[in-house]
Amino acid sequence: MRGSSGMIRGTVAIAVEDLRKVYHVREGGSWRGRTREITALDGISFSVAAGEIAGFIGPNGAGKSTAIKILSGILRPTSGIVRVGDLVPWQDRRAHVARIGVVFGQRTQLWWDLSVAEGLGLLRDIYGVDPERFARNRARLTEALDLGGIMDQSVRQLSLGQRMRAEIAAALLHDPEVLILDEPTIGLDAPSKLAVRAFVRDLRRERGTTVLLTTHDMHDIEALAERVIVIGHGRILTDSPFQDLRATTLSERILEADFVTEPPVLDLPHGATETMRDGRSVTITFDPRLVPAQVLVAQLSAVPGLDDLRIGRPAIEEIITRFYADHAT
Repeated sequence: MRGSSGMIRGTVAIAVEDLRKVYHVREGGSWRGRTREITALDGISFSVAAGEIAGFIGPNGAGKSTAIKILSGILRPTSGIVRVGDLVPWQDRRAHVARIGVVFGQRTQLWWDLSVAEGLGLLRDIYGVDPERFARNRARLTEALDLGGIMDQSVRQLSLGQRMRAEIAAALLHDPEVLILDEPTIGLDAPSKLAVRAFVRDLRRERGTTVLLTTHDMHDIEALAERVIVIGHGRILTDSPFQDLRATTLSERILEADFVTEPPVLDLPHGATETMRDGRSVTITFDPRLVPAQVLVAQLSAVPGLDDLRIGRPAIEEIITRFYADHAT
């Protein structure tokens, strides 16, 4: 099936093979000083299928930004193979930028002193979008991203949430086949984050756009990404569905028990640990591989004064933090 972006779903939209980037940094603050090498990317390989949403995450200094800049055509790697569609980003820059959209949460591609409408008009000329397609896309994006009330405002007057919606419109004006989102919800309030996530899901479903998402907001990953690529120390640490990462990194479950009075001392089975006691509530962490949930629930249900039980999973931030800690060296 061919999506509206033009790529055939299931084909490879982004291919990265043995990608390396080494920076040479001069020490001592002088041109006479010695240089040392810093390896930002140490032979990473991964691919993203057309129409897929993939999360690309890692701690600060892991190599994410370098990889994104290479994929965007901004940087040239030291070695390795990269293709976005059938193009090499840094060799075919003009054709490449016409096929991709990039949103950098901490940078803008619009002009501060121009209105949103004027900025989109300039991008129409830069991308060479014909008038009919421009009018159609502008109308579609204005409605989908609720831009009608800010089209005549200058970018500097916009709130962060308004600006991010305008930035997404700017990135999609020319119907890109691949959308690279770098911290797209940074600094946004909860309603704006939900709106951006919903739009990205609709974009993938309706137009088949390939999305590579890098963010420190793990709720973005949980809400959008079908799989997660974790990078650390310039290397790929794992590439798997998020649920697999959850199962292999932090399989524990959380059980919260509320009592009508102060909770009694609990005699818990092996594999279950009381981790917090707050007023009439007790929080228990347990490993379902050692103690099945139904066994623990049955035992607690027999405790006098029990009022309510809730079972959940650790927060996604805790899972990712544990994974980073396990691969710290």
